[in-house]
Amino acid sequence: MDEKTRHILECLEEDARISHEKIATLTGMPVGEVSRIIKDMENSGVIRKYKTVIDWDLAGDENVYAIIELKVSLERSLGYQALVERLYKFPEVRSVRLLSGQYDLSLTVSGSSMKEVAFFVAEKISTLEQVQHTATHFVLKTYKEDGVILYEQDHLARLPVTP
Repeated sequence: MDEKTRHILECLEEDARISHEKIATLTGMPVGEVSRIIKDMENSGVIRKYKTVIDWDLAGDENVYAIIELKVSLERSLGYQALVERLYKFPEVRSVRLLSGQYDLSLTVSGSSMKEVAFFVAEKISTLEQVQHTATHFVLKTYKEDGVILYEQDHLARLPVTP
């Protein structure tokens, strides 16, 4: 990837609503070239989607989020792909990542309650033949999402702990 394309992608990653004209100004490129490069990146799948980072806590969202780590056994000749394709089709699954280390896969899931997420893991994930072990971590608070700080330093007071 050349430096011009990287710069355009970085501008879009920082602000998906930035105009082609503003990118042209920032990069010193003609607007037509910026538009062409962006269209090429969309067509080739480099740019998958334009996204907004939302502070769901501030919006009053009542959903519960959890990170589920999976230890799996692989099917011969299929590797992780068949299992991953099955996992990402569940509507509760927001992301799937291949990991190094003790666990093989990480899922981010959402549900309306901790109980709903727990039942999803118990009934849909743990029952899959390839899944050997799971570890569920409920997200209590998100401080930074997709590179965006959701809570500034002066708001990061220690959470109270009571016996």
